[in-house]
Order: sequence, then C-alpha cells, then structure tokens
Amino acid sequence: MYACIHIPKAERPAHDALVALAAMFSPRVEVAGQGTVVVAAGGLQRLMGGPNQIASEMARRGAERGLMGNIAMAANPDTAVLAARHLRGVTLIPPGEERERLASLPVSVLPVEPETVEVLERWGIRTLGEFCALPESGVMERLGAQGLAVLKLARGQRTRPLRAQAEETSYEERLEPDHPVALLEPLLFLISRLLNCLCGRLKSQSMAAGEIRLTLELEDRSEHTRILQLPFATRDAKALLKLLQLDLEAHPARDAILAMRMALKPVEPRIVQNELYAPPAPEPEKLELTLGKLRGLVGEGNAGSPELIDTHRPDAWRMRSTPPGAQTLVYEEKAARAPRLGFRYFRPARAARVEVRDAAPWRVTAAAVAGRVMEASGPWRGSGSWWSQERWAREEWDVELDGGGLYRLYSSGGRWFVEGSYD
Repeated sequence: MYACIHIPKAERPAHDALVALAAMFSPRVEVAGQGTVVVAAGGLQRLMGGPNQIASEMARRGAERGLMGNIAMAANPDTAVLAARHLRGVTLIPPGEERERLASLPVSVLPVEPETVEVLERWGIRTLGEFCALPESGVMERLGAQGLAVLKLARGQRTRPLRAQAEETSYEERLEPDHPVALLEPLLFLISRLLNCLCGRLKSQSMAAGEIRLTLELEDRSEHTRILQLPFATRDAKALLKLLQLDLEAHPARDAILAMRMALKPVEPRIVQNELYAPPAPEPEKLELTLGKLRGLVGEGNAGSPELIDTHRPDAWRMRSTPPGAQTLVYEEKAARAPRLGFRYFRPARAARVEVRDAAPWRVTAAAVAGRVMEASGPWRGSGSWWSQERWAREEWDVELDGGGLYRLYSSGGRWFVEGSYD
C-alpha cells in the first residue's frame, strides 16, 4: 500500500514541509515532483489501522502545518500519484479497482508526449476508461512499447519499487569536552569517539575515508588544523587513530583544547585482488604507520616515497609523504640480456676545476677524481623553467680519464661539476 500527498502549485517552502511531513510516517519517501511525495504505507496499518485511518492522520497532521492538498492511497505508487494529482480530497483505491476509479480522468493526464494525446483524440479516445478498453496488441502495434506501458498505467497494472529519496549522510562531527584538554592521551580518547562514529557511518554507506581533517579549537581563540591525505581508502578506526596520534606528536597544539571538529572525505573503498602464486604485499595500513613513525624520527620531508617531477631537468624528484597508491610486490623472471652501464650519482655533485682545450674538457680536478681526459663525448645541452626563479641550463660531457674511470661532467652558471661515475 502506498500513499501519495499532492499540493497543487506548491512553492519551495511548502514542498520542503511536505517532505518533512512524509518522513514522519515512513523513512521510505519518494519525491515524485514539486509538491508530490509518495510514502510506503504498508507498515503503518499495525500502528494506525486501515487506509481510512492512515489517510485521516495524514490529512490531520498536514492541516496542522498549513498543508492543504490531495491524498490518494493505492496498491502501486504510479496509481497513487495519478489519483492524488487529479482527484480532489482523499481517494482510497482498493486493489483491483484502479481501472474503474481512474476511468473518468481525461487522457491528457497521462505522462506522454502531446503528439500521443492528439493521436488518441483523433481515434475518439477522450478518457482513461475508453483508452483501457483498447486491446494491448493494437496499442503495441501503433504506439509501441511506450504506449503499452501507459496503457498498463491507466489500468493500474504497472508495478515498480518505490524510488526512495537517498538520505544525505554527513561525515563531520564536533565534540566539546566539559573541561579544556591539554594532554595528548585524553585528547586521543575523545578523537577515538569521533572516529568510531564517523567510520560507522562510512561502513553503513559502503564508503571509506580518503582524507581526515581535524580542527582543534584552542583557548587562545585560535584553531589548530591538521589534514591527513591518506594514500589508501580505509575505514579502520584504529589505524586512523594511530596516524592522528603520530601527526599530533609531531605537530602539537600550542594551547589547551576547548572543542574539536573532525571531517572525513568519503571515497570508494579499495578492492584488493591478491595473486594466487605470489606472496601478498604488506598491508597499506601497516606501511603508512611505519612511515609515520619514521617521519617523526627523521623529519616531515625525509621519509616517504620518491616521485619523479614532470620536467626534463636531470635527476629532478621530490619526496612524497605518502606513496601514490597501494603498494604491490611484483616478481618476474627475465631472460638474460646484454649488460648495460650503471650510473652512480654523487650527492651532492662534486665541484671541479676543468681545463678546456679545443672547446672540450682536457683535464679534470675534483675531490677523489683527477686526471687527463682521454676520450670525451658531448656536449649535450639542456635548459628549462626559464619562466620561473628555478630556471636551469647545463652542458653535459661524458669523459674517460687516464686513470680508467668514466665520469659525467656538467657546467652550469660558469661552474663545473662531476655528477657521477659509470660502472
């Protein structure tokens, strides 16, 4: 059993009040249009009685809120909507009587294109009763599948599940303790309460967290905000609490805390398919906790995952605090191939004094590297980032010294450097 409430020409405030009224009777509410809602009323019979009592209670509560409209109850949502929109007052349609109760309505009330209504009127069809008398095969041949669906609607035979309005879920909470909190341990206890609550909502909606935003309201009227970008989607409250603990130990608040706000960014949960014959990769939660501990020991930008920068500048990279994605171990057996040279970078590059003859390096002197150039290949010139303060320009040479070593030299800004050696 479904109940439809329709308020003609409802404005936005009246529509919102109508949706709130429908939610008082059932959590399953479908918004069928401006000023029209459908309620699943089957479970109300044990609480309120039959359809008459349910409709009377809806009308009474609507009148208390100044909502005057039509109410219709039927065995399927579409019939209830059709009756509430075009029959005044309260309409009760028992199962099996849909065709008779809707027969007097004009065909113009059907949800079809105006051209279809004109076709029916040319056939002499003026009401739903006359339309329902047509054979299904003839309607299908002339009006197609849409015409047959509309015919079933006019007969009250079209059934479908209720398209209930999805409830918006908030992933943000605020907590205000009774007394200011100055120590980390009681603060973590309160944070744990917020995480358990928010992670429970994530689980109920089949979502996971991709970011945590924790805002601490301090006694000096300032705010201490920490944002954790998670490299993996998770709803493990214990792992998230440990990550927040490590971050707050490295970045403590400067004053006592009066209140806190926490917000989680919902994302799709990760799906992991392990290999059948390969060992499993480390769990991302444990890996991130290990990185958090390392960052606390060696510094924020000194532990993480190296990432190449999108530039032609040689050896340009940066350290990400979190790996770019879930880590997997790949084991491959590769066939033997020809040996290739390896290159060892000197960090930092060693300053050198280079004698040049005939526009090529002739002798190199640097820390632990010295000798006359036997063979030289180059130069290879490159430049970039000329539009910024980090512009660069360099000229590279590969040289073989008389001592037998192979090195890479480069000059930049009028200075020479030994960048590394070849193995």
